Amino acid sequence: MEQLYNILEAVRPDVDFRNTEGLVSDSYIDSFDIVTIISYIENAYDIEIPVEAMVPENFDSAKSIMKMIEEAKG
Repeated sequence: MEQLYNILEAVRPDVDFRNTEGLVSDSYIDSFDIVTIISYIENAYDIEIPVEAMVPENFDSAKSIMKMIEEAKG
């Protein structure tokens, strides 16, 4: 999880990803941020995020992003 926090904080250092939920729904991150996060995640975890997983609810909290990563890992 620490690796994910480092990725998220590199993309948006102004957001408290450890304590904030509603990242997308409350407009803490936007679609450009999501594209950047996906790229970083795919490189860091050596996975491919499937297109069908690229939905706002999978990016609404660090916990939901980690769940998506675990599912992509198989």
